[in-house]
Amino acid sequence: MRILLVGEFSRLHNSLKEGLTALGHEVHIVGTGDDFKKYPVDFPISSTLVASNSLLRFCNRITRKLFRLDLEAYERAYQFRKLLPILKGYDVVQLINSNAIETYPKLALRLYEKLFAQNSKKFLLICGDETPIVDVLLKNNLKYSVLTPYFNNPAATKKYYNYTLNYTNNQQRKLFDFVQTNCDGLLVSDLDYKIPMEQTGFDFTFIPNPINTDKLEFIPMEIPSKIVIFHGVNKYSAVKKGSSVFLEALSKIELKYGNKVEIRIVNSLPYDEYQKHIRSAHIILDQIYAFDQGYNALEAMALGKVVFTGAETEFQEYYQLTDSVAINALPDVESIVQQLSFLIENPEELTLIGKRARQFIEKEHHFVKIAEIYTESWNTTNP
Repeated sequence: MRILLVGEFSRLHNSLKEGLTALGHEVHIVGTGDDFKKYPVDFPISSTLVASNSLLRFCNRITRKLFRLDLEAYERAYQFRKLLPILKGYDVVQLINSNAIETYPKLALRLYEKLFAQNSKKFLLICGDETPIVDVLLKNNLKYSVLTPYFNNPAATKKYYNYTLNYTNNQQRKLFDFVQTNCDGLLVSDLDYKIPMEQTGFDFTFIPNPINTDKLEFIPMEIPSKIVIFHGVNKYSAVKKGSSVFLEALSKIELKYGNKVEIRIVNSLPYDEYQKHIRSAHIILDQIYAFDQGYNALEAMALGKVVFTGAETEFQEYYQLTDSVAINALPDVESIVQQLSFLIENPEELTLIGKRARQFIEKEHHFVKIAEIYTESWNTTNP
């Protein structure tokens, strides 16, 4: 099959492409590379003109402030439009988000009309903020979610949720409705989207994230003399992922175990640099307000790291796990401190959990196995 993957926010589409390519399919990715993360794409649509010109960057700051117009969003739409003549003849087109082009909804809708008309089957993958997900989370009927900090203190945190809450505005809602109506199927990538989607009435297929275990070499963790604890702060999602809870817990751990630990904190690194830190650490503090693991957590688990992330009861039950493969990070500083303290005082647990984490990824997230599930889902869906 010829497959076009539109958008890339986490390396999910890159790993899926690698699995599909191993199965003999022809696959291309079109996208921006997601800002500072710089994920590889085959057809780039990032804003190069505005981003590289100091005068245009200055003008863009003015237009965004005075008129709420983002020149980079227009440029991304323009770049995509230029590519349309070659983005045709694909058996499958999969969007990683209803606004995978990262432009204004009205522009995205027009571009999708042309893209959909010149290709066969179309699918929407829900693996992040999306209109029906945000609608459900705003009901606040789950034990917690990425919106929990917003509910706890809306006045102080609302500015950090502008991107998320935009999915409920009229234009973005119209875009989602268009995509959902014109796609042949909806897919979701983990339990943090499966669980809320079950409240929406939409039909969807759950396919776990693909992880390229060939690229992520597992080296059994030796019991270290000094335990390295790593937390990568993302400037766009730090509040949603609970970084403040992790940072407060780390301050207490440093006071308690200063000579036994090395704490590393970085901010908004490109993917390749971020991976270097992951590989040299023993414990990764990923995110708090989650039931399941996100993409960074899964890749760290594939390397045999002990990851503090979503590993809720729902996750344990779905995968029928009896032993922990990750640490369920609760939104409570003392809970994080206690869990870290136990691992520091019992370092042999790091080795055991790391081995189980790798085994879990190979069983449930292997990139070729997951690519087979995708192709089966695409093939069995009638256009």
